[in-house]
Amino acid sequence: MTWNTVDVDTLSEMSPLRTAVFSLGSNIEDRFEHLQGAVNHLRATPGMTIAAISSVYETTPVGPVEQADFLNLVVIADSTLASTVMLERALAIEDAFERVRLVPGGPRTVDVDLIAVGDRRIDNDFLTLPHPRAHERGFVLVPWLEADPYATLVGHGPVAELVRTVDVSGVRRRDDLRIE
Repeated sequence: MTWNTVDVDTLSEMSPLRTAVFSLGSNIEDRFEHLQGAVNHLRATPGMTIAAISSVYETTPVGPVEQADFLNLVVIADSTLASTVMLERALAIEDAFERVRLVPGGPRTVDVDLIAVGDRRIDNDFLTLPHPRAHERGFVLVPWLEADPYATLVGHGPVAELVRTVDVSGVRRRDDLRIE
């Protein structure tokens, strides 16, 4: 299934309204413009309404690849789309910004991760929900907590408690950057 071939109206009628959490990041070229553009694409998605957007955070990269700092944020959306359709949309947005996957965990123009969709648990070759490493990532948890102080990550508990268990020293809010 690809975003271009999905009958969004049909899928929207089949799914109940659920809250979806997306984590967005960028660390090459104009990081802020990439984030703004990705949010605009999410906002333009039929069957999805943006409920909250966190502040922008500058974050130290996680993993063995040496690279520039990221700008990250979290978008919370209410959607009637199927989880797989939301993932397809996230991948289509990455494609629109010419995301290249040369090195796992390497630099990227934009990264759009589907973190959670309501209380859905999915684990197949295409999609894992909730995101398998979200509970370990300060760059996901801190902005998510800001956007939704009552958030819970299925299988792991309240995001407010998870934030206390991870290293957030490399997560810095950028009050000078505001997503429209």
